[in-house]
Parts: sequence; structure tokens; C-alpha cells
Amino acid sequence: MTNNQLSSSARVEWIGISPGNRQPIELCGEITVAVGTGIDGDYHSKKKPGGERQVTLIQAEHFAVIAANTGRDSVHPELVRRNIVVRGIELASLIGYCFHIGEALLKGTGPCTPCSRMDENLGQGGRLAMKGLGGLTAMVIEPGRIRVGDSVIAEA
Repeated sequence: MTNNQLSSSARVEWIGISPGNRQPIELCGEITVAVGTGIDGDYHSKKKPGGERQVTLIQAEHFAVIAANTGRDSVHPELVRRNIVVRGIELASLIGYCFHIGEALLKGTGPCTPCSRMDENLGQGGRLAMKGLGGLTAMVIEPGRIRVGDSVIAEA
């Protein structure tokens, strides 16, 4: 971790949850995360409790690249189906590390690999357009609330 990555300039810009299988993503101002299950009220928290993919994050900076790769003017967070959009931190640098968001402590567990659903949401080639830009999967180490505007701070 560099000192730049430890700064508190990184922020949560958007939060969404999936209320059910293949349901539209619901915008949230805040969520509560729990150890072992992830986001309260998210369909995926019931699907695979205890896994390493309890919360998904993506960088806001990647949306312009994804849009360009798919020939769109813009891409909205609901289309990529991640839970949290952050700005100001390289998420790949958090794989294997703990980081605070709001009251919660998460641990980056790996890249959030785009699935075939991205071809449905972004058009043919959407999955390929997101290669290397899919974000981060994380597990909850300490529970708490996460709100839009919260800082993202990596532990040293």
C-alpha cells in the first residue's frame, strides 16, 4: 500500500442491492453489512452465506472506459450490478487487504469477474468490455452501516 492509497479522499458514490434473482437493482442511501452474510436485504446474502463474495465494489473511474468499450455515451451503476461504486482508490490494490467503509471493515477477496449477464445489460460484448474493470469482491470482517459519501480507507 502506498501513502496515496491510505488517504481518505476515496469515497462511496453509489450503493445498490439486488432484492431478488434477476430483479432490478434498488438504489440505497445506506446499507448494513453483517459478518458471514454480507448486505442485509440483498438477494445474494441469502444465496451463499459465508462466501468471499459478500459485497461487490466497482470504481466510478471505470464507467467511462466501459461505456467507450461498449459504444455507449454512459453506463449507469445498475447495469453492472455491483453493490458499491467508489471513487478515488484503485480497488485491485485492496485484494488481500482490509479496508474501512463507514462503520464496517471489509477484506478484498478477489476481482469481481464480469459474467454473461453483462452481455444482456450492456449489449453483445459487454462482458468482454468489462474485462479487468469488473471491480472487487469483499467479505465482511466487522459489521456496520455504509452510506453514500463514506470514506474508503485501506488499513496499513
